[in-house]
Amino acid sequence: MVTIQPRPSKPKKEKSNEEEGLTAYSRFSTIAIQMVVIIIATTLGGVKIDQWADTKPIFTVILSLLGVVAAMWLIIKEAIKKQ
Repeated sequence: MVTIQPRPSKPKKEKSNEEEGLTAYSRFSTIAIQMVVIIIATTLGGVKIDQWADTKPIFTVILSLLGVVAAMWLIIKEAIKKQ
């Protein structure tokens, strides 16, 4: 009779402090870039709508504030996910 033995698992590599630092750096820089893109996109969208509708900067202000709220929501969501 043949017995099947499980394969020995490979030892897990522990991350060095340098690798953990690079991982954190890339994560936080990605979040920062996303925040900037969201805020700029919503602000420019508000400017374009104001130009099209011939209004004062009502849509620019509203969409800028919504962009900031969306960026903060992104930060909170990422912070909760990584805990």
